Order: sequence, then C-alpha cells, then structure tokens
Amino acid sequence: MTVHNEAKKEDIAKTVLMPGDPMRAKMIAEKYLDDYKLVNSVRGMYAYTGFYKGKRITVMASGMGIPSIGIYSYELYKFYDVDNIIRVGSCGTYIKDLNLYDVVVAYDAYSESTYAKDFGDNNSIMKCSDKLYSSFKDMANKNNIKVTSVRAHSSDSFYADINIDDLVNNKGCSVVEMETFGLYFNAKYLNKNALAIYTVSDNLITKEKATTEERQNSFTEMIELALDVAINL
Repeated sequence: MTVHNEAKKEDIAKTVLMPGDPMRAKMIAEKYLDDYKLVNSVRGMYAYTGFYKGKRITVMASGMGIPSIGIYSYELYKFYDVDNIIRVGSCGTYIKDLNLYDVVVAYDAYSESTYAKDFGDNNSIMKCSDKLYSSFKDMANKNNIKVTSVRAHSSDSFYADINIDDLVNNKGCSVVEMETFGLYFNAKYLNKNALAIYTVSDNLITKEKATTEERQNSFTEMIELALDVAINL
C-alpha cells in the first residue's frame, strides 16, 4: 500500500485501464467487469479489479493533470508491478477534421511541463509504447473502427490563452488533454508500457462540445476497444 492507494499488491492486475474521472472508472467496472470489487477509495480515486471476458483487469482513476496521473501511474508501475496502463480519456481538438466522438490514439505527447525535467529528462515529447500502439491499431482494424493517430498536447493549464496555430503548425499537435505526457514519461522511466486513447469531447475550432453526462457515459466504443486490447496482452 501507499499513502495514495490502499489496495494490496495482489489486488491490482498487471494491466490497468486509467480514466481521469473516478465516476468513469465506476461506470466501466459496473458495465463491463464481472466479479469486480472496489480496491481503492483513498481521496475518492476509485480503483476496481474484476474480470473482462475471463481476464483480470483493474480500472483506476488518475485524476486531472500530469502531477495527479504522475503519482498514480508511478505507484502502479513501481510498487504494484503493473506492466501496462491504457489511459481512456477525453480530449479537445485543435483541427476541424476531427469530430465529436471520434476515437484517437496518441503515438506521442508534447508538453511544456517540467515533470520530466524533475527526473533529469529534458525532452518535451514522450512516446507511447510500440507494443500497445500496434495492438490497439490492430484491434481497431479488426473491428472496423476508424481511429486517428495524433500527437497530443498535454497542457498544464485548462483556461490558458494558448496559441493554437503554433501548437498545430510548429509543434504538430492535433488534440489537447492534460495527462498523457506524464504517463508516457513514467512508462519510459520505469521500462513499462503505456498508451493513451481518447474520445473527442470538444472542438476548439467549431466550438462544439459534449455534455458532462456524455463525457462520463458515452465513450463506449473507445472503452470496449481498450478492454479488448487489455485482455490480449
């Protein structure tokens, strides 16, 4: 156990699905897992372990932002011997070509964050795990689901006045969220596997956006893809 996670080591599966929202973690467990149990509720950051199609899976919330996912994913990798974390979240898009509810996968993430620098790594771009990326793309193709590969912008500021043109044209970012850079760095630092997939919930160009209820409950296609990848690892 850690000060942030009351689960015993044996309570956590080798593969973890990690939404940001604790209520989304609860929804995934209730809708998809058999024989699940709540294994962590410290700070309301729910974690559930159960079975999906016979394979043991944990679903745990990360909270919002790189510092939060940085803590929880680091502890899962380092102290709970987790091998794979798949972030299932929402994102905004900087481009018109992505629509609400499109499924996207981040092959890497750019950030202005100092998170990696605190560990002595000055890179501003972190890559996903090739193994998980290939597995996810193969599963999407098998199920005839369109998935767009993107570079994510992991922002530290939700309300900042950002320069979208610079992020798109100079940094190569298509979507924005707040966690992936920290997750990908932890996986790199600890020699583990990580992948982030999102459902588009906002278009910053067209100003379309999903409701809070839709963000919590309507991202089933993405979640089912992630679960199918998880049970085949």
